[in-house]
Amino acid sequence: CYVLGLKDANGKLAMDYLVANWTADNKIMLQMTLQSWMLSRLESWGACTSWMEDMGNRVQDILAVDGSVVRKKAFKDACWIMKQYENVEATSILEIALWKA
Repeated sequence: CYVLGLKDANGKLAMDYLVANWTADNKIMLQMTLQSWMLSRLESWGACTSWMEDMGNRVQDILAVDGSVVRKKAFKDACWIMKQYENVEATSILEIALWKA
């Protein structure tokens, strides 16, 4: 969660502020950010449909849950899954490069 994982001088993530001040505008901003960061990224890789569906469901879960603690956990879980997908994708690219060499 590159930019979303950076902390400010107070040691807080952008997500901490969005969760603490949950408004309709913040929800829209978070939805656009997560869709751009997670879903568009997977799509650009040509990721399989199950990955796209899984992340789409996770984004919707983050936006739908009540309570900042549950929302923050859902966000961290989605970030962890995204990192796993990135690792698989990087491994696949490396394998292709090695086979072509």
